[in-house]
Amino acid sequence: MTRASSQLDGDYDYIIVGAGTAGCVLANRLSADPDRRVLLLEAGGRDNWIWFHIPVGYLFAIGNPRSDWMFRTDSEPMLHGRTLAYPRGKVIGGSSAINAMICMRGQAADYDGWRALGLPGWGWSDVLPVFRRLEDHFLGESEHHGVGGGWRVEAPRIHWRVLDAVREAAVELGIPAIDDFNCGDNEGTGYFHVNQSRGRRWSAARGFLKPAIDRRNLRIELHALVEKIITEGERACGVQFRRGAEVVQARARGEVILAAGSIGSAQILSLSGIGRHDWLSQAGIATLIDRPGVGANLQDHLQQRAIYRVRGVRTLNEIYHSRVARVGMGIQYLLQRRGPLTMAPSQLGIFMRSGPEQPRANIEFHVQPLSLDKFGDALHTFPAITVSACNLHPTSRGSVRPRSADPLAAPAIAPNYLSTPEDRTIAADAMRATRRLMSQPALRRYAPEEYLPGASVGDDTASLIEAVGRIGTTIFHPVGTARMGPAGDPQAVVDARLRVHGIERLRVVDASIMPSITSGNTNTPTAMIAEKGAEMILADARQTGS
Repeated sequence: MTRASSQLDGDYDYIIVGAGTAGCVLANRLSADPDRRVLLLEAGGRDNWIWFHIPVGYLFAIGNPRSDWMFRTDSEPMLHGRTLAYPRGKVIGGSSAINAMICMRGQAADYDGWRALGLPGWGWSDVLPVFRRLEDHFLGESEHHGVGGGWRVEAPRIHWRVLDAVREAAVELGIPAIDDFNCGDNEGTGYFHVNQSRGRRWSAARGFLKPAIDRRNLRIELHALVEKIITEGERACGVQFRRGAEVVQARARGEVILAAGSIGSAQILSLSGIGRHDWLSQAGIATLIDRPGVGANLQDHLQQRAIYRVRGVRTLNEIYHSRVARVGMGIQYLLQRRGPLTMAPSQLGIFMRSGPEQPRANIEFHVQPLSLDKFGDALHTFPAITVSACNLHPTSRGSVRPRSADPLAAPAIAPNYLSTPEDRTIAADAMRATRRLMSQPALRRYAPEEYLPGASVGDDTASLIEAVGRIGTTIFHPVGTARMGPAGDPQAVVDARLRVHGIERLRVVDASIMPSITSGNTNTPTAMIAEKGAEMILADARQTGS
């Protein structure tokens, strides 16, 4: 039973909800002025577990209630009614503490598309300097990259012969070999750059929060589950959160900033009465502002996890099941910080067009020297690789909506994958492209054999879509549930300066504000959004004198 509400001492200039990637960047930037009081609220705990820091720890962190919120989707009609695990990080650093560590900005056209929607300041030429300012990149200072920032980027510290062969196969397919996916056009094949430092995961907590953690004007509350935003009229003035059995209120004389991600920020807005009226009514929540875009526009990359058995070449599967080899890779990691324990989930990337009618690369492959039925399961006992293809620009739209007024109840998550004809066509084209890739001469010496979806599946569109429904799953890139848009857009939740339409002193600064998903992994764009958002918040404060 909860005790009566208490209140934190004094008012804060900024209350940040969520210490994931965006929240860590915001906390660092907004607390840099010692005269500003900043409160950071995180519903998870500390990153004091070894598997948050050894890169291969994602195998143990995803699907573990210690580190993962353990969300599940609703039944997905086009995935044969399956419900999917929907991992989100439950720790400081958020999903950057359990994700793939892949540093991927997307394509210049992604951001130019945002600007074309009436969102000034969000084009590629606007965000590139922000990306550069964030980075500490192993390639050094250039027109594309920066050094000295908190976002450490390095080359992978392991290579696999089988992946080199897949890259050769991609070149044989007509896809150019490139060394850097982050120059605005990522069409090509190469090895992903990763957020690591000398073989250790580099989360947003490590890069941004910990350097600021001893600032006297920054207060961090862990295990603090925000229940709602406190409002007075049409102005945000604080938050209410649950800390164990205690309900606590914190007041803001400045701004409340939601950085809880595409699931959390949409849920908190809804619990606060800001959202779609009929959804709120069905959940027993009184409507403060009818804002139908809250929780709508959910976008994600559906990965089609094709698995191929291989022969005559090493994969992680055999190492995982060999006690001697596991000891060896542990020693290699301890002595050299190299080897399989430094692995990101995917090492090789391929960006290509599903057909000549596509104006830019619209398919991303994540190629892995391992295979398993699902994250959290043991690796297969036979040598194999996983060749996951995803549609970079899905037209399907899903939702995140409250189930009840209880803040402890997980929201209903419905990605609505493959709900449009365009997405189904591209899914089938991507499966055909996977088969073409794996049949190239460079791979013949390894005799790849299709294990999933299986060689018995026909190459016709209907058969391939049915197969994608069986093997498709999230690649952990939810965005868009509080999307940016001008005031006249009824589905927009925030404006171009990330201020919530209709509520003063409330902003959303995380991946939920993306109007359309970026062309690749979404963690680095989220850091950019937070860096740019902090810049806007500070500029607006200077302008108003607050």
